[in-house]
Amino acid sequence: MTVSAGPARPGPALRAPEATRSNAVPAGAWWLWALGLATAASRTSNPLLLGLLVGVAGYVVAARRTDAPWARSYGAFIRIGLFVVGVRLLFSVFLGSPIPGTHPVLTLPEVPLPDWAQGVRIGGRVTAEQLLFALYDGAKLATLLICVGAANSLANPARLLKSLPGALYEAGVAVVVAMTFAPNMVADVVRLRTARRLRGRPTGGIKAVLQIGLPVLEGALERSVAVAASMDARGYGRTAQVPPAVRRTTNILTLGGLLGVCAGTYGLLATQGAVYGLPLLLAGLVAAMTGLRLGGARSVRTRYRPDRWGARAWLVAGSGAVVAAAMIWAGSADTEALHPGVVPLAAPVFPLWPAAAVLIGLLPAVVAPAPPVVAAANSEESQ
Repeated sequence: MTVSAGPARPGPALRAPEATRSNAVPAGAWWLWALGLATAASRTSNPLLLGLLVGVAGYVVAARRTDAPWARSYGAFIRIGLFVVGVRLLFSVFLGSPIPGTHPVLTLPEVPLPDWAQGVRIGGRVTAEQLLFALYDGAKLATLLICVGAANSLANPARLLKSLPGALYEAGVAVVVAMTFAPNMVADVVRLRTARRLRGRPTGGIKAVLQIGLPVLEGALERSVAVAASMDARGYGRTAQVPPAVRRTTNILTLGGLLGVCAGTYGLLATQGAVYGLPLLLAGLVAAMTGLRLGGARSVRTRYRPDRWGARAWLVAGSGAVVAAAMIWAGSADTEALHPGVVPLAAPVFPLWPAAAVLIGLLPAVVAPAPPVVAAANSEESQ
């Protein structure tokens, strides 16, 4: 008797592996992805595309952030972005705007100013056109801040410092400390508010803020002292002896290369400098890389288990670069869709293919290794 084989069981769903120390995405890849989204945000004032960029960044953060202290700072950056939008609207209401308008919303008492303050006014008529322009302008800056907050939530600052070239290690320490101050401060505030809530003490109001502020500053100072002591114990600051000619060559190549990169980037973004922009940018990159290579000879620091840029890391960084490149090209091909006008009042259009290009930024949520909590949740759902 033949036994018929049952239907073949489907294989496991294709999903990213669980993140470990060996396969985690390098911090530089997350920053390149976030900077690509920020570049795309700087090329448009369309609120629909800006909202899509915020949604893409938020989805990736929700899918791939860990439970580390710096991963909790994304909500603070969203609140800062909303605050920026509110301040921009208040400035437009009370200080006026050069945008002409025919739809008045309200009229404030205008403060008379002397003749030397021509072009500046305080109060006066507020129109719907100037409010809409201020909203678009504030939303662009808020989206930039939220993209930076996404990088702060996803990238490990210690691993970012390890991946810097030896010539930039001293400057990188200052940058990493500056980037980790806000996330650590947010974590301290959450911890202290939770402790006060468990003790039955109020967590809101000016008095509570003042009582929480002192422990937060004290904790930040203690961490700084501990970091300085650990760096001193590990021999931080020791440099190798190099000839003076090598130091001068390094400084000239690095400074000249960075100036070339800035000038080449400006040439690529400007309409009249596209001819010399790319050659100048490539020459600046070569000179800067050579200078950094020579400058790294002065550092006697060694690296323990450096980050490896695998296929997943390149896909994460490349997705941000594709979003930025597509938005830059769309800015020259369809300017009106990316920069909707406010005079006359009209609803912004939703450009389809720039929006599709923005959705490429969701690729890290699929290819990047999932944190242990996310990976466990996915495995439970698949069962």
